[in-house]
Amino acid sequence: MLEMALNHLGISLLEYTSTVYCMLMSLLLNLLFLLFPPLCIASQHWKALFDQFDPDNTGYISTEKFRSLLQRHGSELDPHKLEVLLALADSNSEGRICYQDFVNLMSNKRSNSFRQAILQGNRRLCSKALLEETGLSLSQRLIRHVAYETLPREIDRKWYYDSYTCCPPPWFMITITIVEVAFFLYNGVVLDRFVLQVTHPLYLKNALLYHPQLRAQAWRYLTYIFMHAGIEHLGLNVVLQLLVGVPLEMVHGAARISFVYVAGVVAGSLAVSVADMTAPVVGSSGGVYALVSAHLANIVMNWSGMKCQFKLLRMAVALVCMSFEFGRAVWLRFHPSVYPPCPHPSFMAHLGGVMVGITLGVIILRNYEQRLQDQTLWWIFLSIYVIFVLFAIFWNIFAYSLLDLKLPPPP
Repeated sequence: MLEMALNHLGISLLEYTSTVYCMLMSLLLNLLFLLFPPLCIASQHWKALFDQFDPDNTGYISTEKFRSLLQRHGSELDPHKLEVLLALADSNSEGRICYQDFVNLMSNKRSNSFRQAILQGNRRLCSKALLEETGLSLSQRLIRHVAYETLPREIDRKWYYDSYTCCPPPWFMITITIVEVAFFLYNGVVLDRFVLQVTHPLYLKNALLYHPQLRAQAWRYLTYIFMHAGIEHLGLNVVLQLLVGVPLEMVHGAARISFVYVAGVVAGSLAVSVADMTAPVVGSSGGVYALVSAHLANIVMNWSGMKCQFKLLRMAVALVCMSFEFGRAVWLRFHPSVYPPCPHPSFMAHLGGVMVGITLGVIILRNYEQRLQDQTLWWIFLSIYVIFVLFAIFWNIFAYSLLDLKLPPPP
């Protein structure tokens, strides 16, 4: 019916489609100009160049024309970004490039086109490795070091090196660490104890830690991370957060890393409420173990591609530190309590964090600059996590009364 109406007006379907496409692109560019003026100016510049090779406004140009465009104007791009675009042109089996793919790549958009360029470009790079480049400033060497610490593919590392601007900085991990240290120092002054604070008779009276009798106070499933058993507990968590969490946040962004961290924290407290029902829980180990286990699993799964120095030794040191902290938590849990009948804090939060790290965490770290909603495993693991959270919520509502469990008195 549409085609008949167009024929009646003397307009072909192709002309109609092209007109609608141009109108939509114009509206989109105007909207982007209102929201992001600098980005829009660059987009309009490249759109004008693209249109020179696409006079019919089809949204596509041949790979030969695309290579010609890059050769003429490639000096305006970062050299590593130019490599990826050339790799995309070389690897395209359809013989043409879509303008939207081009825009996605230019804006670092997490898309399938980026993934395609990464996978193809990684096999086609002919220039020297980022590690071999000389004459870099101190900040450039730091960014390069972070890239080699966290990313398994050379093309990923080059893309990150060119794209990173330190705006915003890795604020989440730094802020969490500062708040944890501040609360610990405050509690140390109030309790007049910094080593094994958890053994103080008044320790459990704090409104932040998770206690089974007070599980209806929902904030405790998160705020328990600001309470630590002692300086030995806080120290190891802070070191791991800064050495592992900050570089990961620099690469993957605050949104993704904070999601892994908070998911580990929630899984930790819920794991305690399900598997160690009479015990309280303190410390940020759930979030820390989620990040560290995700990072270590990503290294193992991409062993040949990870180029960080002394990776085997450093993995061994990280595992020893985590094992030491977990062993300390197990020993403390079964050590005679100073406030019977309530036991010392549980160690199950560590295991909850590890489970989040090797599932959701690994998927996030393996998909640098790609949309997570395109990954099937992401939806599988996210569904499992949501099911576990819902199960734990119902467990906390009904299981304690059904099991007729004798809980320690509230602090």
